This record gives sequence, structure tokens and C-alpha cells, in this order.
Amino acid sequence: MKKILVLKSSILESYSHSNKMADYLIENWQNNYKDDVITVRDLAKNTVPTLDQATLFAFGQETEMLSDEQKVARALSDELISELKSHDMIIITAPMYNFSIPAQLKHYIDYIARAGETFKYTEAGSVGLLENKQAIVLTSRGGVHKDQPSDLIVPFLKQFLAFIGIHDVQFIMAEGTAFGEEYTQQAHLQAQKEIDAVIDTRSITVK
Repeated sequence: MKKILVLKSSILESYSHSNKMADYLIENWQNNYKDDVITVRDLAKNTVPTLDQATLFAFGQETEMLSDEQKVARALSDELISELKSHDMIIITAPMYNFSIPAQLKHYIDYIARAGETFKYTEAGSVGLLENKQAIVLTSRGGVHKDQPSDLIVPFLKQFLAFIGIHDVQFIMAEGTAFGEEYTQQAHLQAQKEIDAVIDTRSITVK
């Protein structure tokens, strides 16, 4: 049995191209692997607060030193990290907003990036603590940015996921969604083929 965590981050709900990609993956995965467990966390509907100074300090202090507000923030961070650790595959939707990821996804990242929990510092540098996990990033864009300097999403998410120990990362794109219906349909068909390949291989090893 595999455990899959789907993180949605689009603010567009049913209009979202990245949500449609995620829903296609979820439906077809469940049809093929009925014993697998899929957890969906919609970061646009259940938002993570902006990281501020009090919250940052809360992540590194003893619980008895925290204010009530800091305890709430620390508990949310603990919940998100525990959920992340307990799943084998992480599906991340990352639509391009102004050349970067949505703020909702960035806030989530800020709450799970905690020393001693998802990474640690050593004399040789930082070491990611999340092992034996695979990440699939579903990213939609109005324009065409793949392999271009304008694509800031791929290098950023590769860097961050490697930082917390996830090196097996695949990006599936639906690009040109602002170029009209025909272009959009072709983009989704290509994305669906790549999603089907992921489902067919079920390529994750759990140790």
C-alpha cells in the first residue's frame, strides 16, 4: 500500500488547470490502485498563515516558552510535517503566478522547513531528513516557459525539495493555457499522457 499526499495550491478552484491535472491523477490512480491511500490538502481553502517573526521563533523554542498564538502556529507546523513524513509520494500543484509559485504554496513551504525536522545542519552543510520519497510537480502556465530563464518554478522547487531530502522529482507541465482552447486541450492531453506513465510505473520504492 502506498500513501500519496496531494497538495493543491491554486486559488481558481474548478477553473484551475493544475487542479484539473491533480484530479485526473487522483481519479485514475484510485481506479488502478484501490488499496492506496490518497490525502488531499487544499492550501487555497485551508490556508497556512504568513511566516512572521513570532512564528519563526516558535519553531525553535521550547513549548513552555511560547505564547498561545505561537503554540497554534507550532502545532500547525507539527501537523504539516507529520503528514508529509507519513506519505510516500508527494503530488504538488504549482501553477505559475507572476513567474513563481502561489503564495499559498510558499507559506506551506515556510511552515515545513524546520531544522531538526525536515533538514539538519552539519559541518559539511545542510542535510535533508525526508528519505525514500518521490515528488511529482504538476505545473500549469499561461505562456510557454519550459527550459527558459522565465521558469523560476522548476529550479526553486528542485532546490527546496532536495534541501529537505527529496531528490526524486518529476515535473509535468500544461503550458500555453492562455493561447486558446485548442492549445489548452493539447497541453492537457500531453500532461495526461505523462500522468498515465507515472501511474503505470507506480515508480516509488518504499523501504
